[in-house]
Amino acid sequence: MATAPVDEKPTVKRDFLVDLEKKYQAEWRDAKVFEVDAPGLDEITDSSSSKVDLENEFAAQRALREKEPKWLGTFPYPYMNGSLHMGHGFTISKIEFNAGFQRLMGKRALFPCGFHCTGMPIKAASDKIIREIDMFGEDFAGYQPPAEDEPEPVAAPTPAGASATSAAAASTVGKAKKGKVAAKNTGLEYQFQIMEAADIPRAEIKKFVDPAYWLTYFPPIAKSDLTAMGARIDWRRSFVTTDANPYYDSFVRWQINKLHALDKIRFGMRYTIYSPKDAQPCMDHDRSEGEGGGPTEYTGIKMEVVQWSDAAKQALGGVINGKKVFLVAATLRPETMYGQTNCFVGATLDYGLFTAKDDEIYVCTYRAARNMAFQEIITPRDNPVKLAELKGSQIIGTKIKAPFSVNPEVYVLPMEGVLPTKGTGVVTSVPSDSPDDYATLMDLRKKAEFYKIDPSWAAFDPVPVLSTPTYGEMSAPALVKQLKIQSQKDTIKLAEAKELAYKEGFYKGTMVIGEFKGMPVEEAKPKVRDAMIAAGLAFAYAEPDRFIKSRSGDECVVALMDQWYLDYGEDVWKTQAEKLLGRMNTYSSETRHAFEAVLNWLNKWACARTYGLGSKLPWDPHFLVESLSDSTIYMSYYTVANLLHADIEGSKPGPLGIQAIQMTDEVWEYVLGSGPFPASSDIPAASLKKLRHSFTYFYPMDIRSSGKDLIPNHLTFAVYNHAALFPEEHWPLSMRANGHLMLNGKKMSKSTGNFLTLRQAIDKWGADATRLALADAGDGIEDANFDDTTANASILRLHTLIGWCQEAADGSSGFRTGEFTYHDRVFQEEFINLANETKKHYEATNYKDALKSALYETLMARDWYREVTFEEGMHQDLVLAFNRTLALLISPITPHTSEHIWKAILKQPGSVQTARWPEPPANWQPSPDLIAAGEYMRGTLKTMRDAELSLAKKKAKKGTVGAYDPSSAQKSVNIFVASKFPQWQDDSIEIMQRAYDEKTGTVDDAKIKEELASKGLLKDKRIMPFIQMQKKRMAQLGAEATFRRQLLFDEAEVLTLLTPYITKNLKLIDVTVMRVEDAKEAKVAPDMIIDTAEPGSPAFNFYNP
Repeated sequence: MATAPVDEKPTVKRDFLVDLEKKYQAEWRDAKVFEVDAPGLDEITDSSSSKVDLENEFAAQRALREKEPKWLGTFPYPYMNGSLHMGHGFTISKIEFNAGFQRLMGKRALFPCGFHCTGMPIKAASDKIIREIDMFGEDFAGYQPPAEDEPEPVAAPTPAGASATSAAAASTVGKAKKGKVAAKNTGLEYQFQIMEAADIPRAEIKKFVDPAYWLTYFPPIAKSDLTAMGARIDWRRSFVTTDANPYYDSFVRWQINKLHALDKIRFGMRYTIYSPKDAQPCMDHDRSEGEGGGPTEYTGIKMEVVQWSDAAKQALGGVINGKKVFLVAATLRPETMYGQTNCFVGATLDYGLFTAKDDEIYVCTYRAARNMAFQEIITPRDNPVKLAELKGSQIIGTKIKAPFSVNPEVYVLPMEGVLPTKGTGVVTSVPSDSPDDYATLMDLRKKAEFYKIDPSWAAFDPVPVLSTPTYGEMSAPALVKQLKIQSQKDTIKLAEAKELAYKEGFYKGTMVIGEFKGMPVEEAKPKVRDAMIAAGLAFAYAEPDRFIKSRSGDECVVALMDQWYLDYGEDVWKTQAEKLLGRMNTYSSETRHAFEAVLNWLNKWACARTYGLGSKLPWDPHFLVESLSDSTIYMSYYTVANLLHADIEGSKPGPLGIQAIQMTDEVWEYVLGSGPFPASSDIPAASLKKLRHSFTYFYPMDIRSSGKDLIPNHLTFAVYNHAALFPEEHWPLSMRANGHLMLNGKKMSKSTGNFLTLRQAIDKWGADATRLALADAGDGIEDANFDDTTANASILRLHTLIGWCQEAADGSSGFRTGEFTYHDRVFQEEFINLANETKKHYEATNYKDALKSALYETLMARDWYREVTFEEGMHQDLVLAFNRTLALLISPITPHTSEHIWKAILKQPGSVQTARWPEPPANWQPSPDLIAAGEYMRGTLKTMRDAELSLAKKKAKKGTVGAYDPSSAQKSVNIFVASKFPQWQDDSIEIMQRAYDEKTGTVDDAKIKEELASKGLLKDKRIMPFIQMQKKRMAQLGAEATFRRQLLFDEAEVLTLLTPYITKNLKLIDVTVMRVEDAKEAKVAPDMIIDTAEPGSPAFNFYNP
């Protein structure tokens, strides 16, 4: 038997725990503890009925799950281009802890894990190695590091997420520890350097030019890391994605074909984020920057040049050759174009002249031209030709036409806030409705000479365009005045004004000019836009709403292109998704609101591309299925993966002997889609029925846990796809989202070095201490924090706990037997109550709270019990029951420690992994009086300790000895217990009761004040604070407990039982408990002290005998 060792070296306690962890991980593996199957599989034969009656089948499965409860929990399968980091570990822990709890509840808890390989990252990193081998040779010997005073040369941008690896058990697994972060921290930029810094031998790096090699290298490392964590994963169900696994490939083919047949996948021209370098759409997981970004659609306003400024004319020379030239502005408010008074450019920005359709020339920034080129606005499509270049300062003073404006021709003026990264660099000016435009125009008028403009260029006054209830016909001037904006430099106030003006104008404004005069702005906006485009004065233009970079290092554009897309946002499908969300538990209102927001904006999503890894689009094999589109329902694949293939690549058939080619769409539809029996299949009927039975038993998925950053894509896509592909019987039951994980209060960042892989954490602290710190990090959608100090302290805490349990089991602590005393009963009630609280926290997936009640508060209850029974000793049966309960309560979080206590110390049969939730003794009945008494005793002792400490401080400050000397060895105390509350408090409670509304559960403050005033009590400064305190108490305990105002126990009796401990703890000679009436009669203390006693809050009088 392993016992807690004497501390001989700094890591001895950790090493002791790690040895236990390795021991029990091996036992769990050998016993196949985490391999979970559907009941009744072996009873299915070819002669079993093949008739499909969904209603009866679903009812039978519900009955089976009632008899044999199940639980299926999943998290997003990790991407296989490196090791798992602590962010992965944090998200995984939410399912891992839940799996442990569900096992305790007697369920067949299935926790599977696959390996994601679809998409660009692996291929991009492989291509980078190929380029570096071309540059430096196969062994990279040609690379010459720069001198110390020279900067490291920068190679092509490194794809995010490339090749972080971690330590593992053997062969491949043992080759990687540090991860790419170490490389980045040293300024390494080449892919081979990053992989070398990750402990991948240089001679082996060349193998990674083959993307398939990544799929064999990193999954064993991930499996080893999660096994070292103690994860309760059924590894038989693991797989790699892409067509590398033909079984999974057939599953994706069925999913995509069915969506296509349901008209959920369509083909057509649409805007999409696009990587010119990769020549394909760049979706969220194909990006190294800008995840979550999408196209923003503008109206491109064509403002024809009437007369160039002298500077521009001189710079251009004969470039134009008589062609029409247009300054192009991108606006989100085409309805305001009637009020143009000028247009703005950035004086320091660079502008180009680019060839457009119809032999026209457009003036804008190169970034905008690049976007336009992929929207067939500027030619040629993929390579905008710059005819000439101008500085913004050279364009100022140019006269242009202002489409739809009451001012047909206006001038180009300078503006300080024009950005080269947004829009076209050309800004229409409507100072009646744009606070920025108005503030800039006023600046130019005041300081024309400073800005080097002719005052006449800024002479056009604002033109009323729309009217609003709040700001009238001149929203911008009104807001500039209201917010006291002084100039265009007041950017914060201008941003606020802009938001106010836009919301008021769009939702409440009415047009006062033009063809659509009198029409609400919300209706007029698209009509004005259409009219301008029809007149050839504008065009549709889109660009990314943020900077987006592909994993190949390319700045992405918005392209208008024919493509296959999932028709998210379509009315019928959206309604289905909303119904699913409405039924699903999201564990927090914040998560639900995030889902609802995404459903409101999510639109068509490109689902195919040509670069990377993945499954081919069945009807158009030139394309691959995009990585966020083949990973929406794979949770269902886990239910049958172990029956289909015997390894993650699907190279070996599973126990049913089914070949991948046999998994046709008809078979998958029968197995997962509740479809008819596939009579044409050559798979034995019994095997087909076993596949279907396994799926229908484990599905629906009970919980999906993920980081909150996947709500805008993966999680919402999962909602949509489940709604489309499965009957409601198999819709997910819940999804939870967690925040990002910080390390020691700071953002986890590869570039700053504040980063940790899961393996590094386990090597440093061991599995259970790491798990405990993960549980303590936090639960909600807000960011959590993994603290090194918590992990370090957990080592000592767990080591000490094992030592205590061992001592208790050995009987070396002098425990007593016999009848339970009052303190015994209080202790028993407390740890049973804490077990009930812990269960509620686990059910709500609040693991920080579960840890608090399961470990911290139970140990506090034990420590109090140990101290308060110092004379008679603790009861042996209670201590053993407590240790058994504690081992079970913490087992979801610290399974290795629990297993050791359970098996090696408590000698319980079987594994803690198969144990059941601790139940109270058969004759136990809840006793809230004991819980209240326990809290009262601890609170009273603390109050007495604080009171004596206060007296000691007063003595030290005054330097004199008063009536009581705390430093004396001769100290005693009288404790005064009241049987009733002061009359003013009883009166206040009665007033609250009369003002209480049972239906709403609230107190009417107006009624309270009215009655207090009528009784002349408003001036009593004690009453309102007391009432506010009781309202808080009501929120915690309910109205009945608040108004009852009775102690659940005999206060004097409890204090009398506590006197031995009070005497010992406060080092007193004598402790006397007296009722208030007796104390006054005996005159043992001034009445002013005695009268401070209230039921549940005794008064004290310390004295020196």
